[in-house]
Amino acid sequence: MKPGYLCPKGYKQTEVGVIPEDWEVVQLVDLKPFITSGSRGWASFYSERGSLFVRITNLTRESIYLDLSDSKFVKLPPEASEGIRTQLEEYDVLISITADIGIVGYIDTTVPTPAYINQHIALVRFDHSKTSGKFVSYFLASEKPQKLFRASTDTGAKAGMSLRTVQKIQTALPPLPEQLAIAEALSDVDALLTSLARLIAKKRDLKQAAMQQLLTGQTRLPGFHGEWEVKTFGDLFNFSGGYSASRDQLSTEGHCYLHYGDIHGATKTSVDTSADYQDIPKLDISLKRVSPGSLLKDGDVVFVDASEDNDGTSRHVVVVNKDNVPFISGLHTIVAKSKTDELAHEYRHFCFQTAAIRQQFLFYAVGTKVSGISKSNIPKLTLPVPLLPEQTAIAAVLTEMDAELAVLDQRLNKTRALKLGMMQELLTGKTRLV
Repeated sequence: MKPGYLCPKGYKQTEVGVIPEDWEVVQLVDLKPFITSGSRGWASFYSERGSLFVRITNLTRESIYLDLSDSKFVKLPPEASEGIRTQLEEYDVLISITADIGIVGYIDTTVPTPAYINQHIALVRFDHSKTSGKFVSYFLASEKPQKLFRASTDTGAKAGMSLRTVQKIQTALPPLPEQLAIAEALSDVDALLTSLARLIAKKRDLKQAAMQQLLTGQTRLPGFHGEWEVKTFGDLFNFSGGYSASRDQLSTEGHCYLHYGDIHGATKTSVDTSADYQDIPKLDISLKRVSPGSLLKDGDVVFVDASEDNDGTSRHVVVVNKDNVPFISGLHTIVAKSKTDELAHEYRHFCFQTAAIRQQFLFYAVGTKVSGISKSNIPKLTLPVPLLPEQTAIAAVLTEMDAELAVLDQRLNKTRALKLGMMQELLTGKTRLV
């Protein structure tokens, strides 16, 4: 507590922050829970059938809830689960105790089949007639306890928390009726987040299906007919490489620079020198050192020539640079500059995202640990090309779907921010529920 700081009336300063006077701070062990860690499960035992096996990778900081009906959980056959005493139950609280320490999980439904945890997770089971495991889960997942988690981590050959340390974890605890009310309010927001996430996933799937139909000509928009031409990338583009610079040479000063890692990490397939200017890394060099082919203009398409996995071999971005801002394409990139006006700029944002294009990239990809396509092979790829009016119509349909997804993403982010604000208010008692 800062010198001279006075708690508001009705509140008190504690180890976990300022809380209402009628709340108490307790260690988990004071609540007399059942605490244990999980069992070691070897990958060689995993199968498609058997008991559920929860690993640390199944926990997430996005939500405390574990949906045990999800197919992401591996299974343990009977011979592997023999001798494991503790099965998961409804209301159990899970805490990661190695690697990424302090991720909290909560089981709020009846466990459909026998389920177990591995040795990297601690299980805390309260008497739910006296303590709300859901409230404790939300509290432990909030900002202040997470800082305490990191501060209390045991050190040694491998960072982690012992069960003794887990027992000493502190939580602020209101009376049980208030615990239940707070947990229910936060649960309602989480339910909204889950609903939004599912809707976004559904809309993305619909867009992906529409792309596969419209961009291959399997489905035609009203008013369009006739055969599409098949063009090679070499018919449509001239190709060049980028200017080589490492990540540690980049800063906030100089000219915009497109690093291949930022293409791999992008959530969209375009980069706009106006809208994205502040987020684009900069390279402070003279443009005289950069070849014209490496300077990105409006409508250029930039592909990566290296990837650590097959999914990344066809990653690309379309450049939006209407103000002709100096923009340098970087290491491990292939720049495609138009030879003709046969591809509408809007259409380029979508036409390279089909399964057929990805399969062609994979066919020509070389390498083992790192795969990629060369400037000599990329011109061989083929693309079905409708006439410009149909391209524009297809792009308009897909752009409208993108706009709808952007609105939903924005709503999802606002709801996440609302949840964080509610946690800060409710879990510290700043706002009391009637």
